[in-house]
Amino acid sequence: MTENVWMLWPSREALSRMGVHRARRALAGAGRTFAVGILLATTFLDSDLHGWGVAGAVLGVLAGGLGFWGFWRVTLEHRLLPSLGLLVLLFAIATVAEGAGLRVPALVMWCACAVSAMERLPLAAALPASAVALGTYAAVNNDAWLTTLATTTGLALAGYVLRLDAEARGSAQRLLVQERAARVAEAESAALAERSRIAREIHDVLAHSLSAQLVHLEAARLLIERGAERDQILDRVVAARGMAREGLAETRQALSALRGELSPLEEFLSELVADTAGADVTVTGERRLLPAEASQAVRRVAQEALTNVRKHAPGAKILIRLDYGEHEVMLHVRDSGAPPGEFTHSGAGYGLLGMRERAELLGGSLEAGPYEEGFMVTLKVPV
Repeated sequence: MTENVWMLWPSREALSRMGVHRARRALAGAGRTFAVGILLATTFLDSDLHGWGVAGAVLGVLAGGLGFWGFWRVTLEHRLLPSLGLLVLLFAIATVAEGAGLRVPALVMWCACAVSAMERLPLAAALPASAVALGTYAAVNNDAWLTTLATTTGLALAGYVLRLDAEARGSAQRLLVQERAARVAEAESAALAERSRIAREIHDVLAHSLSAQLVHLEAARLLIERGAERDQILDRVVAARGMAREGLAETRQALSALRGELSPLEEFLSELVADTAGADVTVTGERRLLPAEASQAVRRVAQEALTNVRKHAPGAKILIRLDYGEHEVMLHVRDSGAPPGEFTHSGAGYGLLGMRERAELLGGSLEAGPYEEGFMVTLKVPV
């Protein structure tokens, strides 16, 4: 449903001084003060007021000033009936001034009422009010009819131009407020995304470290239940302690990555498999620096895939291949399957789910499933 433009008020931003430069407000205030000063001087110097007449003129000036101030306030609040009531009061003051022989103040007040009504009221009320004020001005003014017509037309146009100028300023002010709100929302969204990224990084590090420790501790438990030798149990406990140390190192590395202090990806993968027998890393394509998010995704997927191999297929051979493409980077982690008789553990698959979600957040993909006798994880991330 479209709004009736004739009944629309100028916006509150347009009716207020919001967005008006301080120098412009000072200039406008000085202009109004000068005009009022000239008006008062003309009133009291060119008239024969004495005694009570002077007191009445002073009261009339104060009443007119309060009337215009009240008109400014109630129009700012979009209250139509009080606004029209104050206009009637100002018309009455101008009529009394004209009856008392103060023609110049009366004419100025009618002109001011016409311009103010056109600037601050809905058009349905502004046009009749301005017509009454300018019609009274034309009837009382004794200038030539052509001069009077030019003056009234100019005043009507001046009021409408002031209205358009105020509306343009109000629209600019609303756009500025909306832009500031959008910037605040964008900053809050960026902060939320950053907190989510930090939480995801810490979660991945802890999940990788703790799951690896769980594998060794579970193996130690089974060895104890079977009555295994002390050295075998000790080996598993020492391995779990080593995983705890690795977890601390990975946590420090994750924090360094969040600060943008990333080591080369090839170096990271080589260090990742340094203590794993039968693991090999191959890098193809033109090596280059990846964005932090893409680099972290490759690192975390490699860690999680290697942990899964250690958990589900201990002793299996592992091949890690990193391919640098023109528009994407691909990571392949493949194992040869668990040797017969080795301990295996069936997980719930939450690691794969987390890796897939990480890839999709970057617009990439992750595929994981059986491959020949083993298992293969393939990550694709656009760069």
